Amino acid sequence: MADVTRLLNDAAAGKPAATEELFQAVYDQLRRIARRRMAEERADHTLQATALVHEAYVRLVGDQQVTWNSRAHFFGAAARAMRRILVEQARRKARPKHGGDRERVSLEHAELAVEPLSDDVLAVDEAIKKLEAVDARKGRIVNLRYFSGLSAEDTASVLGVSVGTIEREWRFIKSWLQLELTEQDQR
Repeated sequence: MADVTRLLNDAAAGKPAATEELFQAVYDQLRRIARRRMAEERADHTLQATALVHEAYVRLVGDQQVTWNSRAHFFGAAARAMRRILVEQARRKARPKHGGDRERVSLEHAELAVEPLSDDVLAVDEAIKKLEAVDARKGRIVNLRYFSGLSAEDTASVLGVSVGTIEREWRFIKSWLQLELTEQDQR
């Protein structure tokens, strides 16, 4: 496997072959991250995992000013980029111009129920922003564990803390987010 950190820095330095080699080296893992994110989206989402990967990759590698510390740093940034893309998409879809003020009605069950468009992505993003404002490290843990799919061991290594600290904080984070999202639903 190629040295991803070297390829990241070579791509940032403008070396022509590095960008293509980097894309091939990280594509499968980026697709896994994107598929996990898209699996949590509503079924009628118009953005596909492949498009999400490509958009996130362009945003990451297109920034010539970034110096990547490690593979984990890159995948953490990729997860944040995917999160931002999904939030932007959800906000755009919620605008009245794009039908955000309308409710979808299934023709088969029109008399049964009207389901509003899901704004789960926006609620999760808002909750994570609140958490980051209170404790930046917990915000990084969410990005590394949930959005990048890193293990507790890898997250501990990236943040320079013990695995026990990550596991303890991850339990707290999951409980806190569940409570925050429940409270948002009740508002």
